[in-house]
Formats: sequence, structure tokens, C-alpha cells
Amino acid sequence: MNAPINFQTILDADGKPAFVVLPYKEFQRLTGGVTPGSVPNAVVNRVFDDAVTPAKAWREYLRLTQADVAARMGISQAAYAQTEAAKRPRKATLQKLADALGLSLEQLAW
Repeated sequence: MNAPINFQTILDADGKPAFVVLPYKEFQRLTGGVTPGSVPNAVVNRVFDDAVTPAKAWREYLRLTQADVAARMGISQAAYAQTEAAKRPRKATLQKLADALGLSLEQLAW
């Protein structure tokens, strides 16, 4: 059984739930530590300091193997390795990768 979550609901003018406020630790647990829409400093540094692709930086940040991501995308590890190394992957490929990593396209394609 799941432990109860301590949260507060904020209602709109019609009395319907509009927002939920919850402890930051719980928010991090639910989002995997990644604030929606943001790119962690560790990912940015890896791309610029070490000249790796955003795909590789995100994969490493999320502590996934190439095989893990490939399985999520429904492709082989070798095919994923080519995708990860590509300087300019197709937008459709990036969207599929973003979905597999639980990211938005904007977080991945910059």
C-alpha cells in the first residue's frame, strides 16, 4: 500500500481543484528529480564541457544504459547507439527518444 502524500489543494472560483501544493521532496520523487521543462546543470555541463550529445548526457544523467533506452524505444541497442551519436537526428526520432526518457522535446533538442 502506498503511503499517504501530504498535499494541499487550491480551488478555483467555481470550487473545482485548480492546483496542488506538495512537499518538494515528494515532487522530486514523482518527477525523478527533474523539474518538468528544465535541463539539469549536470546535463548542460556534460554537453558543453565533454562534447557529448544531449541524448547521451540525459541517458547518463538518468542512469540508463543504451540497452535500457533502446528497449523503451522498441529498437536495437546498436540502432540506439547510432541515434545517440547523431549530430542532428530527425525530429521524429528525437520525439520518440524524449518520450522514452520521459522528457519534452525541448529538453532534449537544444
